[in-house]
Amino acid sequence: MLQRIAVLLLVALLAPAVHAADDEHHHSHPVPEKLGKVSFPTSCDPKVQAGFERGIALLHSFAYNEAEKAMRAVAAQDEHCAIAHWGIAMSLFHQIWDTPAGDALHEGAAQVSQAMAMHAGTRRERQFIEALNAYYVDADHVDADIRAERYAHAMSKVAHDNPKDAEAQVFYALSLIATASPADKTHANLKQAGAILEPIYKAQPQHPGVAHYIIHAYDTPDLAPRGLAAARAYAHIAPSAPHALHMPSHIFTRLGYWDESIDSNLAARKAAHDEADVGEELHAMDYLVYAYLQRGRDAEAEAILTDVRSMPGIKAAQFKSGYAATAITVRVAIEEKAWDKAAAIEVMPGSAPNVAAMVWWARALGNARASTPRSADADIAQLEASLAKVKANGGGYWAIETDALLKEAKAWQLAAKGDIPGAVLSLRAAADEEDAFEKPAVSPGPVVPAREQLGELLLQNGQAVEALREFQTALTYSPRRRGSLEGAIAAANKAGDSKTATRLKAQLAP
Repeated sequence: MLQRIAVLLLVALLAPAVHAADDEHHHSHPVPEKLGKVSFPTSCDPKVQAGFERGIALLHSFAYNEAEKAMRAVAAQDEHCAIAHWGIAMSLFHQIWDTPAGDALHEGAAQVSQAMAMHAGTRRERQFIEALNAYYVDADHVDADIRAERYAHAMSKVAHDNPKDAEAQVFYALSLIATASPADKTHANLKQAGAILEPIYKAQPQHPGVAHYIIHAYDTPDLAPRGLAAARAYAHIAPSAPHALHMPSHIFTRLGYWDESIDSNLAARKAAHDEADVGEELHAMDYLVYAYLQRGRDAEAEAILTDVRSMPGIKAAQFKSGYAATAITVRVAIEEKAWDKAAAIEVMPGSAPNVAAMVWWARALGNARASTPRSADADIAQLEASLAKVKANGGGYWAIETDALLKEAKAWQLAAKGDIPGAVLSLRAAADEEDAFEKPAVSPGPVVPAREQLGELLLQNGQAVEALREFQTALTYSPRRRGSLEGAIAAANKAGDSKTATRLKAQLAP
């Protein structure tokens, strides 16, 4: 009897711990994955359909590594599923970010060739495969931009032949966005993509690609208001994808909604860090630093820079990572006008020439604009060398932006030497050049727009009315940018335009 009582007492004592363990086990289950809803019918074994559509959802949120894993799992489970090999090749084709090269390019070509050789699937599936083959075929001999145009043309036929197929329309819209010319101020491709996507968004509001690509289609100063609804929805559609948490900030940045951009990128950074996605984490951190600086939260921007410096495994040769890590360093120094710090920035080994150009530009400005100006000749020579390399690699937007940086660096060197008319001429040329091209998706914008710099130079030299005009023009491209607003307010006050100064002060975030 005593033994039985002892056992009962022991059970009673252990019960809370057992229940606590049960509760802990019950509550430790991972949060269900939420990537949005897609429907991509295939002729593959029904048992792999869910896995295939998960891969498509991951593709639509640019979770390329996970998408590739998902598609490889489908191909392993169904050896006759040709469209799975198309999925693998698509995961290596980062249309808006960068172009596949080296092993990734060859693997993509091999996968789509395998899909072509299988002669399996429906006519629609074969059309998707053949369209992607238009990108990968002769990849070693044909320029990537030409191949991207070939893919977009092929996808236009897929979309035309399958007018009720949402995925055909959505992938075609993405190809239009990816091949949009940054010099086209009519935004023909972007508007066409938006016109394709908006009706689908109404019919399928939980489709991750539709919301995502609407944001990219409207990531310009004049179109940004059209993307606000999708921007506010996308993070809720696919919260399991770090990129979905970040993407709304593209529209927030265009509209000067700095607090919303900060919230978006704090969430994206954490999610990317948890998934060990260094490139996506750095991308979110770059947008986060930009927003902090516009809110005047310099200490928090500097804390992000400290975090970057302590991050292991940043590969400068990977453009997404190299660009963001470098841009963060440069943004903090230049926006805070810490000229000595700017002059001391070093190029990360392995950096692409357009990324290295940011550093040489920062160094040149740091030396030319120091309290006691120093020679910027060596930095400008390196900037010229970077420009030559960018042009040799194909030019495009980055050649224009690097050339603008070179003109800016030379302008501040001229200003330091007392040649103000020459400096103004050089900065105006840079501003006109920069304003003629749209920024790429990788960046929230130039470190400091050339037109804002022009306004600053004019203001420093007593030309307040002219400076105000340049600052106000800069604000049409970058609403509520702190430097442009503060410059415009100072210029308005010096010009005796108190009404404009008061109106502009209201736009500064409190």
